[in-house]
Amino acid sequence: MSWNEPGGNKKDPWSGREQPPSPPDLDEVIKGLQDKLRGLFGGRLPGSSGKGGNQAPAQLAGLVAAIALGLWTLTGIYVVDEGSRGVVTRFGEYVDTTTPGLHWHFPAPIEKVDVVNMDQQRFLEIGYRSGGRQQSLGSVPKEALMLTRDENIIDIRLAVQYQVKDAQAYLFNVADPDVTLKQVIESAQRAVIGKNTMDFVLTEGRSNVADEIKAEIQQTMDDYNTGIQVSNVNLVDAQPPDEVQNAFEDAIKAREDEQRLKNEAEAYANEVVPKARGAAARLMEESEAYKQSSIARAEGESSRFLKLVEEFEKSPDITRERMYLDAMEEILGQTGTVVVDLKNANNMLYLPLDKLQRQSSSVGIPKVLDVPAANPQEAQDTLNKSARSSSTRGRDSRGQQP
Repeated sequence: MSWNEPGGNKKDPWSGREQPPSPPDLDEVIKGLQDKLRGLFGGRLPGSSGKGGNQAPAQLAGLVAAIALGLWTLTGIYVVDEGSRGVVTRFGEYVDTTTPGLHWHFPAPIEKVDVVNMDQQRFLEIGYRSGGRQQSLGSVPKEALMLTRDENIIDIRLAVQYQVKDAQAYLFNVADPDVTLKQVIESAQRAVIGKNTMDFVLTEGRSNVADEIKAEIQQTMDDYNTGIQVSNVNLVDAQPPDEVQNAFEDAIKAREDEQRLKNEAEAYANEVVPKARGAAARLMEESEAYKQSSIARAEGESSRFLKLVEEFEKSPDITRERMYLDAMEEILGQTGTVVVDLKNANNMLYLPLDKLQRQSSSVGIPKVLDVPAANPQEAQDTLNKSARSSSTRGRDSRGQQP
């Protein structure tokens, strides 16, 4: 019998080697799956007896319960984004606060997770609304109108920026933190505005008022332990009511004119006062210089007089004559007219020396004036003799003085 004939008992050259199993038939696989599904849903498998058929519904219920439990367990997975916190409660009671990341908790209704965004900047508008149709309506009178310390009505509009700093306190300590914050803002701004005058709020006190309102709001929210941090309070607008707006604008213009005139007056004062101070300092310096010069001149005169006294005591006649000559030289040097008294004559000789000096200086050549006399030499001698006699008379008269 050859190795390839039927019944050859695998006596081939490759005997002793195990051949790989062949893949299952596709039809058999599909038929097997159908039988299994029929058994799960209560159908009988081929060749099965009726005694084990009542176990299929129990297996189905267990499988469904397992699937439901798995799905319910998967619902406990949650993700907390960056900048947020997850607040876990068990049957309504606070359990834990989770940080950003992937977490799991007992699914509802056992536990519940509330995710609170801690970095979100929230806004509240008090006295106005910036969006929608209400923007054209202007302020909200119920929130905006309030009284100042001087009993004036003012229209205030605030924009408050805040964020959550404690998720647990934000969710559990106050029923509605946002509504509470709005009520606290209205109360704080009325308290601060009521302590200040209208002019202060409308002019230089805007920043101070906003800071005071912010501090008052934060203090109250901390007392309530709301978990809210007020970031910024902006005084959007502060103005009188519309009914008195025109009159108030006139008052503002008058105040601006007053300030402008004050500034101009201060500028003029800053320009004039330094000049006046400089002139006063110059006068003081000049007066001080005049004082010093007068003192020095007086001291010089007194020193010269004392020296003259010393010389006079040594030789009185000579000193007296010298003083006389110096005085006459000073006196006659200031006049341009000389009158000569001639002895034994009825007339006096007049010499216009000033005209002679002017003519000599203008022409450059001295001119001799004709003296009305019989002989010019006689007139010259007479002049010399008269000068000597007047000098002698002056010395005699000084010598006769006590």
